[in-house]
Amino acid sequence: MIQGDKDNIILIGMPTAGKSTAGVLLAKTIGYGFIDSDLLIQSEEKALLCDIIAEKGVEKFIRIEGAVNEKLWAKRCVIATGGSVVYSDLAMKHLREIGKTVYLKLSFDEISRRLKNVVRRGVVMKKRGETLSELYEERAPLYEKYADLIIDCDGLDTERTVRAIADALGFSL
Repeated sequence: MIQGDKDNIILIGMPTAGKSTAGVLLAKTIGYGFIDSDLLIQSEEKALLCDIIAEKGVEKFIRIEGAVNEKLWAKRCVIATGGSVVYSDLAMKHLREIGKTVYLKLSFDEISRRLKNVVRRGVVMKKRGETLSELYEERAPLYEKYADLIIDCDGLDTERTVRAIADALGFSL
């Protein structure tokens, strides 16, 4: 069980890894609050992620996302981050100071099966014409770099993902 100043659970990973879906269920199951940093960005910017990216560009979106996550403060919360938060070293440093960072790891095959619409989903693609495979190859090492804990989610449904996270963090369900 998490104790002290790092009493939040920070979920990182590729789009479709289940950060928001599993995060809500995990929070309910262990009695924590829940924060979705993508929703904080949308609230602050008064626009959908895909519209922010389209109107302001990828680099500006990454700066906005970093700023929102850098100032995030919570206690006893599960925090689902956007998949591109790992592009901000300052945001990741802050998140690691306030909680345990859990990488919900999926194989490329599983992500490509789950992810139907990259644009509508608001996925940050740094280079024009970048493929999902290139994005995965770029981000996977960053998730591993910032992870305190890695949960392999291939083949797991939401409930089993939640149980794996809870077990790894010492919560008894």
